[in-house]
Amino acid sequence: MYEALRKGADVDTLFEKTYIKRWFIKQMKELVQLEEKILKYKGKKLPDELLTQAKKDGFADRYLAQILGISEDKIHQQRTKLGVVECWQPVPVSGVENAAYYYSTYNAPDKVSVSNNRKIMVLGGGPNRIGQGIEFDYCCVHAAFALRDEGFESIMVNCNPETVSTDYDTSNKLYFEPLTVEDVLSIYEKEKPEGIIVQFGGQTPLNIADQLAQAGVKIIGTSPETIDLAEDRDRFRAMMEKLGIPMAESGMASNLKEAIAIAKRIGYPLMVRPSYVLGGRGMEVVHDEEMLR
Repeated sequence: MYEALRKGADVDTLFEKTYIKRWFIKQMKELVQLEEKILKYKGKKLPDELLTQAKKDGFADRYLAQILGISEDKIHQQRTKLGVVECWQPVPVSGVENAAYYYSTYNAPDKVSVSNNRKIMVLGGGPNRIGQGIEFDYCCVHAAFALRDEGFESIMVNCNPETVSTDYDTSNKLYFEPLTVEDVLSIYEKEKPEGIIVQFGGQTPLNIADQLAQAGVKIIGTSPETIDLAEDRDRFRAMMEKLGIPMAESGMASNLKEAIAIAKRIGYPLMVRPSYVLGGRGMEVVHDEEMLR
C-alpha cells in the first residue's frame, strides 16, 4: 500500500480495494509525502526541522540513512546535537501498584526515572517466527534472574508480548522496544549500565552486537569478534582444525559450482545451511546433486 501511494494511488481507490479505513490510509499518505521531501536531500545533510519532523513521525535512523545514502551514525549525531532523543512513557500494569513497562516516543516528555544502582542490560530475542523454539527467551529470563540474585538491577529490552521475558516481574525494568541499534543505544545512554549481554537472545541481538560495540557499548560475555568466529562457518572450521578438534566434514561455498565440488568431496546426504543463522533457519538436508541444484 505504501508503494501504491508512492506511485500516485488515491485514498478512495485503496479503500475500495482493501476496506482499510480512510483515516489510516491518509496517515500513511502523509508519511509518503514526508519521505518525498526527505529524498530531495539524498546524499546530503537533512535540514534540522525536517529531521525533527521525520523522527516525530516514526522514521528510524537506519531507514533515513538507507534512503539518504549516508551513515546511520551521522543521523544519530545530528539529531542528538539537536536534542531530538527518545523519551519513555510508562504502561501501568493492571492491578499491580508501581509496576510498569516502558515504550519510547519522540512526541512526549520523558517519564522514566533512573536509579544509581549497578545495572546490566539483557537483549531479548525479538519477534518469534513459526517453528522457532523458546530457548532464547528461557536464557534471557534466567539471565535476568541471575543478575538480580547477584545484586544487579536487571534491564530487559524486548518487543515480543508473548514471551516470559516481557512479563513485568521478570526483570527490574522492562523496555518494550525493537532490537535496533537506535533503540538499544538510546536506552544504554539513558540507563548507563555496566554493560549489555547480547548472547542469549538469538540471532537478532547478535546482528547488532558489532555496531553497538563500535558505538562504545560494553558487551559483557562473548565478544562480537568471538561471536563472528563462531557464526562464520569457514572461520569456525579453520579454528577447529588449528586446535585439532575433530568435527564433521564441511566446506564453504559461495556459488553452485563450489557447492557441487564440496558435495562430491564429502558425499551425500549433506546438511546445507547459511552462516549467521541460528535455530535451523535456512537449513536443508540434501540427498543428491539434483536436489542440491
